[in-house]
Order: sequence, then C-alpha cells, then structure tokens
Amino acid sequence: MGAGPTPRTEVDFGGRVAVPGDALWGAQTQRAIEAFTISDLRMPRPHIRALGSLKRAAARANADLGVLDALDAPVVDAIVAAAGEVADGLLDDHFRIDVFQTGSGTDTHMNANEVIANRANQLLGVPLGTRHPVHPHDHVNRGQSSNDVTPTVVHLTAQAAISHRLVPAFSHLASALRATAAATDDVVKPGRTHLQDAVPIRLGQEFSGHAGQVERSIVRFRSAQQGLAEVALGGTAVGTGLNTHPEFAGRVVAALAAEFDVELHETRNHFQAQNNLDAVVFASGALRTAATSLLKIADDVRWMSSGPRAGLGEIEVPGLSMGSSIMPGKTNPVVAEAVCQVAAKVAGNDATIALAGGRGNFELTVMSPVVAYCLLESIDLLAGAATVFADTCISGIRATAAGPAAVERSLMTVTALSPRIGYDAAAAVAAEARSTGRTIREVARERTGLGEDELLALLDPQRMVGPRVRPDRTRERS
Repeated sequence: MGAGPTPRTEVDFGGRVAVPGDALWGAQTQRAIEAFTISDLRMPRPHIRALGSLKRAAARANADLGVLDALDAPVVDAIVAAAGEVADGLLDDHFRIDVFQTGSGTDTHMNANEVIANRANQLLGVPLGTRHPVHPHDHVNRGQSSNDVTPTVVHLTAQAAISHRLVPAFSHLASALRATAAATDDVVKPGRTHLQDAVPIRLGQEFSGHAGQVERSIVRFRSAQQGLAEVALGGTAVGTGLNTHPEFAGRVVAALAAEFDVELHETRNHFQAQNNLDAVVFASGALRTAATSLLKIADDVRWMSSGPRAGLGEIEVPGLSMGSSIMPGKTNPVVAEAVCQVAAKVAGNDATIALAGGRGNFELTVMSPVVAYCLLESIDLLAGAATVFADTCISGIRATAAGPAAVERSLMTVTALSPRIGYDAAAAVAAEARSTGRTIREVARERTGLGEDELLALLDPQRMVGPRVRPDRTRERS
C-alpha cells in the first residue's frame, strides 16, 4: 500500500498527527508506528485474525444487548463487516506496529479499533478519519479494554493453534514412530547407557520409547489447554468489569469458542486472569518439554545413523541432499539437525515467556505482545518440525545389519550370566573379554564350566529383550 497522495491530519489527545491519506489506521496507531522502530517483527496473522473475530463478536453482542442501540442496523452491520475483513486477512497491510510496543498490547489493540472504525465508515460512504458515525473507542471498543482483550486473544490463538495444528502434528509423528517401531521390532541391537554398551534391546523398543515421549507431549498439551480455556474478557481495565454489560463477555466468548472450535470460557476470577500470565507460562513449559523430547529423539537418530562406516550405522535415514560441498557422496541427517535447531529456538522462546510472565505489577503484566509472538512461534515451529520429521525422516528409516552384528561383540550380554554364576564372576568374564578382544561367549565357555546348551540359552539375545512392542495406554488416552 502506498503512502497516498495527500496525508490527512487527525487530532487526538496529543494534538495533530499526519496520517497517510489512504491508511485505515488513525492517529494513535500512527504515533505507535513512528515510536516503535525496534524491529521488523509484526504481530502474527493468527493474533490479528482473533482480534478481528473478537471485535465482530463484540459488535453483535453489544447490539443484541442494546448497548449500541444508538446506532442503527446498517452501522452495526458495517462494523461487523469491517471486523470480518480484519479476521479474514484482507486488511493486514494496515497492521504495521512493531511487536516491541506497549506491554499490554494497547497499540495493536487500538490499531484494530481504528482500522475497523475507519473501514466501517468507509463502507458507509464516510471519509476516512471522521470518526463518525463509527468511533474506534465508543463503538468498536465498547465494553472492552486492552487489558482484557489482549490476554483473551493470546489464550484464544494458543488454544486454536494447539488444537488444530500442534496436536495433529504430534499425533502424526507418534504414528510414524509407532510404525517404525513395528517395522524394526525383530532387530536386536546393543542397548546403550552413558554411550557405553548395555544389555541388548530391540530397535523397535527404542522407537516405541520415542513414540511414548511424543504421546505424553500431547497429554501435556491437553493439560495446558485447560488453563488457556479460561479467558479474561469481561474484566476491562483492572478486573472489575467497569463499563461492560454483565452478559457481554459470555456472549463474545461463546461466539469465539464456536468460531475457532475450541474450549473457551470467561474466568470466574478476573483479577487473577489479568494480573499474571501463569497459564501461558505453563503452556510454554509444555512446549519446551515437547521440544526437549524432539531434541532427544532427533539426537538418537543422528547417533544411530552415524557413519555409515566409521560410526554406529545401525539405521539409515533418507538422504535428502548432498551433505558437503567438498566431500563427494556425503549425506547427513539434515532433518534431525533441523529438528534440533527448532528445539533450541523453542527453549529460547520459553525463557522469554518465563521472564515476561514475572514482569508485571499489581493488576497488569506488561510484556504481552512478545509473549503472544513467542508462544505462537513455538507452537508453529514444533508443529512444522514434527510433521517434517515424521514425513521425511522417521517414515523412511531402515535398519541395517550393524546392530545385530554388534550384539555378539557387546560386553554387557554378560549380564544374563550374572544370576547363574554371580556378579563378581560375571565381572571377571567381562574384564577378560574386554582386555583380550574376545566375546563374552568365548570367555564364558572357558571360565564358567557352563555347558554349550546352557550358554546358548543364557546368551540368546531374544531372551534378553523382553516382550514385543505393545500399545501404550497413554497413547490411547491422548
């Protein structure tokens, strides 16, 4: 959008302000655009969508309650239509305020009020900037405050993103891990603790453990959503509900819950809903935990696929691209590396959110915009990483012969002899095998006096690895 041929002059509490002639925003937004030039970050599209949807629902509720009875039906319809255009993304060019702004999100909130008022007046054939018949404060913002609207939008957008993007993505990843577990459940390989040999395990069991991590992340997301479902709308400035109809919030929240297909309800304690960001901090903690799980899984994939000849080489992952500009034929676990980077970014966002959650005084927290940005970014990154990880890495994993071949060389198969010959004798067998380079079977045959049949039974890797992979009850509940 261009600056317009002739700027218009608007007047607000601070005096005269020059606004681009074709801009739908007004004086207060213009002041914020000029004041906050810290970054090129802008509030995310879901945040603007939710603002538009809230304003649309607010206009309808106020009209139904008789609060906007001074306005005739065409005016209310114009507000509803303008707010709908904001929700649908048709007016995104008119939202230009930096994420780093007033801590309550007032600047972006006023941006929405001004854009909707100007667009409504434009639809009614009135010149921009006239503030009549639709006024940004008196009509679009009726019964609301930035202090209850902003946290409501933060909760709403997180609820929707978790329900419709994050949970499906993690469910998809869990299914891919379960499928890989089933496909590799006959492959016995050395277990490892402390990056050292441990007793044997099936590759399928390892992947079932990874699937269980992801499934439990979904359970944690659901728990976080219980807090996010409680919203602050109706408390206005400090939680007292001054200047709003007692039925206003309930009607708006019900409309938003239906539109976004999420659980949402007005808080029973507006003072706690507005004086902290605890529900968001908790949700971010669930995201950080999920990121940590992805980091662990991706790192295990990197280790198991290391090599292919000078590392473990127990699995092969799809080669998506050449891995080196100088070493011909080299491939790398690039998707796993990308997932690890996402995990690091989410952890950083969580640190930001945790710090922001503690920076508020009395009736208001003052870092809501950056919290809104980081929370939605983390959800989006995790959902994207889980989807790509499932589709381009986990689903293409193939077991090699390296794992089974290493079982016979593993020293910790001696653990199966311990109940029969005792811990100390078993330790001596392991020590000799390690010092001589021989296998446990070879040394035990000489030192223990056990017959060949008994040794064969005791050192059978299949006997050591327990039952087959079974469905996880946590998965069923999630």
